[in-house]
Amino acid sequence: MSSTGDYEAVRKDIVAQLKKPDYDDGSAGPVFVRLAWHASGTYDVASDTGGSNGAGMRYEAEGGDPANAGLQHGRAFLEPVKAAHPWITYSDLWTLAGVTAIAEMGGPSIPWKPGRTDLVDDSKVPPRGRLPDGAQGADHLRFIFYRMGFNDQEIVALSGGHNLGRTHADRSGFSGPWVNNPTRFSNQFFKLLLRLTWTKKTMPNGVEQFVYNDPDAEADDEQLMMLPTDIALIHDPSFRSWVEKYAEDKDLFFDHFSKVFAKLIELGVRRDESGAVVNTDNVKGGYISAPQKSPVATGPAKKPRARL
Repeated sequence: MSSTGDYEAVRKDIVAQLKKPDYDDGSAGPVFVRLAWHASGTYDVASDTGGSNGAGMRYEAEGGDPANAGLQHGRAFLEPVKAAHPWITYSDLWTLAGVTAIAEMGGPSIPWKPGRTDLVDDSKVPPRGRLPDGAQGADHLRFIFYRMGFNDQEIVALSGGHNLGRTHADRSGFSGPWVNNPTRFSNQFFKLLLRLTWTKKTMPNGVEQFVYNDPDAEADDEQLMMLPTDIALIHDPSFRSWVEKYAEDKDLFFDHFSKVFAKLIELGVRRDESGAVVNTDNVKGGYISAPQKSPVATGPAKKPRARL
């Protein structure tokens, strides 16, 4: 076991968990990023509720949200790290795993600060329905992200996270990867969004997504896909201007993504002048690390509506 506060040791053990030959495209990196994203994206600026502090996904009220289907795998992949470093909170572990995975997959370095505490009950778990629905359009994106305190530029930058990972029919209803190399962080998502012709396709489950019909593809080749919320980025003038900038300038995208992801994982986290977190767990206060959970993936396997 590492010494309390040895976050570099935790980082190294997170890196050791990234390679997963039997999971998706051979990497747990994308699901770690999604875990950090969904743990943080419940924040509501008006009520100052939700966010990464507390790790509410440990409770059925949040973890069982259909929008979080599949994230039980990411949480289970991190249990060996929690076992090796029981002093770390889940809320710090999940956010650290996200920024570590991004860097290891070729993305930008993202500022990260520790100190989040774990809730001891579900009384502060935010209500369901705060995460994006991938079947919607530009108005929905603004409704969801403005609620968190983001602007149009930040919405597009965060959408660049779709350079990583893939969708699953048994989780979101959508199926397929966004880009050719879904375990390498880049600005390809924006380039493909602008340069390829995207055709609407109704999946066997009734969900509509957009696909690229590659004329040179073999019969068993997997199609690249885009969500309706992705396509909305190129039809809305304000969003499109940033898509074009990021497609053209990888360094600009990396810089903006680093800043907005750092902002995302700090939503709802209150710190004093020294940087120490002053949020409490509602019972004990201070840096409370929740007991280790099972290393076996448990959680919602399917979801009734399509979400990111």
